[in-house]
Amino acid sequence: MTEPRMRAPRRQRSATESLLSIALLLEAILVFFVTITVFGLKVLPAGLAFGGGAVLVVILLLDGRLVRYPFGVWLGWVLQVVLIAVGLLVPLMYFVGALFLAIWIYCFVTGRRLDRRNAHLRSETTTTTTEESP
Repeated sequence: MTEPRMRAPRRQRSATESLLSIALLLEAILVFFVTITVFGLKVLPAGLAFGGGAVLVVILLLDGRLVRYPFGVWLGWVLQVVLIAVGLLVPLMYFVGALFLAIWIYCFVTGRRLDRRNAHLRSETTTTTTEESP
């Protein structure tokens, strides 16, 4: 019989990474519906509407995996501006894009605060454990 393979432990995701990736996933879903709206209102030709929408959805989903790196977070900020700029096609997107920018800022600030708190708690636990050792 063969031995079962030991799996490597999963990488611990930070709170910032988790929250920002959720925000980007929600934005990708939003862009899907905006793409259909842009096509339905005949703002752009079908190929351009669906092609541009698909590219933006893929970039948003990809960035959801990249927010673990600093450049991924910066790309997320750029994508927030792009989302607001879609207001040039559908004016309601100025409001919706600003709303998602507020969600992004909230997730960024809250995630950083939670990560600092968790790091502090881990350091206290490590210090307490080290002090108790003989």
